[in-house]
Amino acid sequence: MSGSIQALLAFTTWAMFLGSAVILYRVAQVLTGKKKSNEFPAWLQHGSDFYWRVNRAHLNCLENLPIFATLVFVGTFLNITDSLFETLGWVVFGARLVQSSAHLSGGGVWPVNVRFTGFLVQYVSFAGMLYIIFDGKL
Repeated sequence: MSGSIQALLAFTTWAMFLGSAVILYRVAQVLTGKKKSNEFPAWLQHGSDFYWRVNRAHLNCLENLPIFATLVFVGTFLNITDSLFETLGWVVFGARLVQSSAHLSGGGVWPVNVRFTGFLVQYVSFAGMLYIIFDGKL
């Protein structure tokens, strides 16, 4: 299995971990009678600040997962074996961990700056992967 596919699976696992935390919170709230199952509107903050940061970190993962998956799948389909392509996949995953961790740590200036830096590194890495795809095969 290629390194970029492994990085994609790691990214997916992280998204599932964050999603599971959201699910567990909601299930506990419903089973203890604190909330009804329809009291979790997507457009309004509900729950503690930390829960809401977990929820947003999960949604941020899901927003970027299709881009990452497309790049990895196209690279795999085109049999791209460039080591930089695989390294960029791991950089994306590492930057996602940084971004999510900063998101979970709070909304102060430094966490937001770190979070944005993680986001920026991911997109620069996406651009690098796309460049390798176009340069090598298309």
